Amino acid sequence: MAATATVTVLALASALTACGQEGDGAGAAGSGSGAKASGGRPTVCLVMKSLGNEYFQAMQKGAEDHVARRGDLVLKASGIQNETDIDGQVAAVNSCITAQAQAIVVAPADSRALVAPLGRAVKAGIKVVNIDVKLDDGALKTAGLDIPFVGPDNTEGARLSGEALGKSLGPGAKVVILEGNPGAANAQQRKAGFEAAARTAGLTVVDSKTAHWETDEAYTVVGNWLTTHPEIQGVLASNDSMALGAVKAVQAKQGKQGKVKIASFDNIEAIRPYVKDGSVVATVDQYGAQQAADGIDEAMKAVKGEKPQSWVKTKITLVTAADLG
Repeated sequence: MAATATVTVLALASALTACGQEGDGAGAAGSGSGAKASGGRPTVCLVMKSLGNEYFQAMQKGAEDHVARRGDLVLKASGIQNETDIDGQVAAVNSCITAQAQAIVVAPADSRALVAPLGRAVKAGIKVVNIDVKLDDGALKTAGLDIPFVGPDNTEGARLSGEALGKSLGPGAKVVILEGNPGAANAQQRKAGFEAAARTAGLTVVDSKTAHWETDEAYTVVGNWLTTHPEIQGVLASNDSMALGAVKAVQAKQGKQGKVKIASFDNIEAIRPYVKDGSVVATVDQYGAQQAADGIDEAMKAVKGEKPQSWVKTKITLVTAADLG
C-alpha cells in the first residue's frame, strides 16, 4: 500500500559502515532539504536506542502504524545493538544525513554525545525532533541549537513509582537505586525522582549504581547488593529491563524472594506478570509508541514550515496490580 512505512533496522555491520561516512555526511546533504522519497513524500528517520529493549520495539511498531495511517511520509527506523552503543547511534544519524532525509526524530542514547551529529543534520537543512530522552540544554545552547522535545516528565514519573514503593515498605526501609546510562538525561531525572520519593516516604537509600538500562547487568548489580547489603528491602529500577534483572536476582538469592520489593518505569509487557504477583509494586507507562507518533507529527509540521512547540509533554500513568486486573 502507498501508506505503508518503509522501515530499515540498522544492524551492527551497517552501523559500522556508516561510521566511516561521518566526516562527509553533512556535506552530502548540505545543499538544503534533500531529495524526497518516491511519490513526493518526505522521508523521516526515527533513530531509537536498543531494539533489544521491548520498549523500543513497541515504539517502532507504534511509529509504523502511525505512519501507515498518515500515508504522507516514508519512515526509516533504526535502532542500536545495546543501550551504550552511542557510536552506532551517531552512525545512524549520519546515515540519515547522507540519505538526505527531510527530518530526524531521535531518542538519544546520550544527551550530550548526540548533539554534535544532530547539529550537522540541522546544518544540512534537516528538521530534528528529540523524543523520549531530553538532549542536554547546556550542550544545545553551546551548539546554538533549538531542538524541540516530545516526551514525559521523567522526574515526576519516577517519583510516583518510588512513592508506591514507599507506601508498600513503610518508613525506615532500606532501598537501592538502579540507574540508567549516566550520560542520559532521563537517567538523571529518574534518579532524582526516586530520591525525592525516598525522602517523602522516609526510605533510606543505601546505594545507587548504573546498570546501563540492561537486564543482565542489573542482575549482577542487584545480586552483589543482596550480599553486601542484606538489609535492603526495596529496589528502585529506572526501567523495566533492569527491573527484570532485579527480579531474577531476588529469586536467585536464598531467603530473599518475597522480602525485596521493586518499583520500576516503562510498563513493558514482560514486567506485567511481576506487577500482578506483587514482586514489582509499580511501574510507569510513558507511552513510547505515542511519543514516536507525536514526534513524527512535530517533525512533519517543521518540514511544512510550521514552528514546533519547545516541549510537547506526553502523559505518564502509574501502573499497579490493581490496574492490571
